[in-house]
Amino acid sequence: MNTSLTSNTLTFTVYVGMGPVSYVILVVVLLVYIATVLASATVMLLIFLDTSLHKPMYTFLFGLVSNGLIGSTAVWPKTMNILSTNRPLISYQGCLIQVFIISSYGACNYSLLTVMAYDRFVSIFRPLQYHTIITPWKVKQLMIVANVIPTALILVQIFMTSQLPQCRYNVHRTYCDNLAVVSLSCLESHTIQRRVGNLYGIIIIIVIVALPILLILLSYVKIIVLSLKWSRDARKKVFETCSPHIITFVNFSLVSLFSLFYNRYNSFLPGGVNILMSINYILVPPLLHPILYGIKTKEIRQRFSKLIRSKF
Repeated sequence: MNTSLTSNTLTFTVYVGMGPVSYVILVVVLLVYIATVLASATVMLLIFLDTSLHKPMYTFLFGLVSNGLIGSTAVWPKTMNILSTNRPLISYQGCLIQVFIISSYGACNYSLLTVMAYDRFVSIFRPLQYHTIITPWKVKQLMIVANVIPTALILVQIFMTSQLPQCRYNVHRTYCDNLAVVSLSCLESHTIQRRVGNLYGIIIIIVIVALPILLILLSYVKIIVLSLKWSRDARKKVFETCSPHIITFVNFSLVSLFSLFYNRYNSFLPGGVNILMSINYILVPPLLHPILYGIKTKEIRQRFSKLIRSKF
């Protein structure tokens, strides 16, 4: 592999020496990514074009699906380019941009899931006051808060990471994450700059991961406790309303937890296994979420069936 390396170029070591396996993985990633784009675009277009879906629940869903599409697009076109050209390189600035988009994707996913849980909570506990509480203006405010605050917090973290002096150039990942970029620094972990960065990272995890998870769990505990007092039909309706969100939340939390351990203990895994395992966090949720809501949500199913019948 002839490459002209500069001090600004990083190498993804997991792609080195993969051989013919790289083409098999390329096909897998390409097919799943195409399916993700098609599923996401279908749900987003249905919500955008059909005025009957211009409701708070579907506005939040639109944000969740588009966020997933942005997150997967930050990684997989680059991955496919590397697999097809055998050039596992990225600029340091490009790596930081990728870290920012991926981190924002994860953070905004949790904040959007929290907003969606709040929407379900109000619809079940205050059904008569729902439209006076969840107004169009309130929806806009929630969408702004759910996207701007996590993105701003991540932006500060990326700025702090970019200030670290760099003296290593190999990234043992399939894509850039903040921990991998920090590990390229010449500074030891006990220095003030690294300690401040680590402390800020802990604060971010508490604010944009732990707190949303806690709020979502508390809302569903209250919903479950309340629904136990209702009739069987009422409980069934509550479950049908909340099940897509619950499954999405549980799925994303599990793959996030898996990714947390994977990013810390993946150094001994071969390249092909590394790539396939990393698909769990960046590629599977953006594909699963629009498909899940399309299958489990009656209104989206009906609108999709109506669209298919009108075209064919």
